[in-house]
Amino acid sequence: MLRADPGSPEPPQPSLDRIPDLVADTRASGLDVRLTDTVAGTPPDGVGRTCYRIVQEALTNAAKHAPGAVVRVTLGGAAGGTLDIGVRNGPAPLRPARPPASGFGLLGLGERITVAGGHPILSPAATARVIAAATGPDSSHVRGRSREDARERLSVLTERERETARAVADGLGNPQIAERLRITVATVKAHTGSLFAKLGVENRVQIALLVRDAEDPPQA
Repeated sequence: MLRADPGSPEPPQPSLDRIPDLVADTRASGLDVRLTDTVAGTPPDGVGRTCYRIVQEALTNAAKHAPGAVVRVTLGGAAGGTLDIGVRNGPAPLRPARPPASGFGLLGLGERITVAGGHPILSPAATARVIAAATGPDSSHVRGRSREDARERLSVLTERERETARAVADGLGNPQIAERLRITVATVKAHTGSLFAKLGVENRVQIALLVRDAEDPPQA
């Protein structure tokens, strides 16, 4: 059994300045990663560590689900202001073996961003992929509600809350929802909090699933 010396300092945790090393290591493993870093200044340690972990988890997901794809990592913003982290992959030329995963890796990234006080943004395409993973025939997530059930649950919402739910289902983050509805980000957060409470959901993808369930099926 190893015992830590209480008097010895903890080893430094990787932060924002170690992301280039992370990208280099990922390239060495065979993933084509392109990094663009325009961050001005040095963010606080906690924020920098969160940025590192977000990029690390996103690259792990890309390697697992999109082998052979080009992955672009973009870091922008300024310390003390807003930091923007983007990790985007193109189409994978190789068909990956189906990993034993739940299909909710993006949710874990979103929760990490939210804990740090940020706003995760899923593109409509990414939201569609998460919903497909949650509702497809190979998913362990089984929806036991009908269209009428979903509509009944959504009926308790105000008109503005319905509009917010629709925007969430479209994959928009809080700033984009605020712009679409012409309200403040603080008001979007309040509406989203009401959605969680009234609908009894725990995350934004569950909101999107309810909105999808309530819709009429597309016409053939």
